[in-house]
Amino acid sequence: MELRTILVEPKSEENIGAVARVIKNFGCSGFYLVNPPDIGVKAMSVASHAYDVLKACEIVGSIEEAIENSVIVAGTTSKHGISANKHIRMPFFSPRQLKEKVEGIGGSKSGTLSILFGREDTGLKNEELMLCDIVVCIPTSLAYPVMNLSHAVAVVLYELSEVRTTSTSGPLQKLANVADKERLFVHLKTFLDEIGYREQKKEKTLLMLRRILGRAELTGREVRTLRGILRKAEWKIGDVRS
Repeated sequence: MELRTILVEPKSEENIGAVARVIKNFGCSGFYLVNPPDIGVKAMSVASHAYDVLKACEIVGSIEEAIENSVIVAGTTSKHGISANKHIRMPFFSPRQLKEKVEGIGGSKSGTLSILFGREDTGLKNEELMLCDIVVCIPTSLAYPVMNLSHAVAVVLYELSEVRTTSTSGPLQKLANVADKERLFVHLKTFLDEIGYREQKKEKTLLMLRRILGRAELTGREVRTLRGILRKAEWKIGDVRS
């Protein structure tokens, strides 16, 4: 499984250079920047011998562009959910738990695992975390839980670097990509509307379903099967109403 490191609206070009260096340290390559500042001499200086990673980075205008064709999207946060009212940041995984979660994916299933890292000052917004299958939180001291951006990337990539090279002799299974899963979520939302699901519960329920299905590592065929079940249910509901 390929790893894709995505920085969302980073403020400092020095941090961009430092992250490029970390990416090369752990043998990764995929590097995406969402609306970054101008990249100049400072970033190149910090990147040092990882200048090639910096030069090859993809600059995009939205998270949706950055995660395109990914099969799993993980968003990082320093503020994890501790109650049902903080559902957007729940459930959360430590980097090691994320590694354990995807341990066998490297060889048994193909695709890209995208890791989103937020702004240095405010992190990822709630609506951005809602695009993620998995939320990752690095265990740190409560006295000062917010890490430097490049340090956070280093911790996560250290844990995931071994997953990259895991292989098995089984046949490759293609996981559903972001577009496949988004069509399923839109279908689920439409279905909830059709059955008169309570509006005040809909957002939380859809996010819960997104996280459940994200952890399930669905294949494209499984997504199509689930949508087929929804269509059958919609037809039956239509028959009853008519």
